[in-house]
Amino acid sequence: QVRLVESGGGLVQPWGSLRLSCAASGSIAGNNAMGWYRQAAGKQRELVATVANGGTSNYAGSVKGRFTISRDNAENTVYLHMNSLKPEDTATYYCNVKTYYPLRVYWGQGTQVTVSS
Repeated sequence: QVRLVESGGGLVQPWGSLRLSCAASGSIAGNNAMGWYRQAAGKQRELVATVANGGTSNYAGSVKGRFTISRDNAENTVYLHMNSLKPEDTATYYCNVKTYYPLRVYWGQGTQVTVSS
């Protein structure tokens, strides 16, 4: 059973920074992508960033240049470094792991990020 545990959310002022972490435990197939999604109140969940186990990353346009995703394959952990945070970044952030063989998708429980003065 795969379990994802997120940490690092909280309240931050505009233009501040936060780092989210997500540790995955359990058996995860080697060919996979780890990432972050977010869901703001009243909106659909959306992609923030993903990173494949080979290192290729992908970002939503709204966070490109401000957020950086990274992963530690030895620790099965993915990070999201968020800089220059804006109020519109306020959302619950969910960790996600997708394996391809077999095809599986796992979600964390979510961590709240609030950007407000």
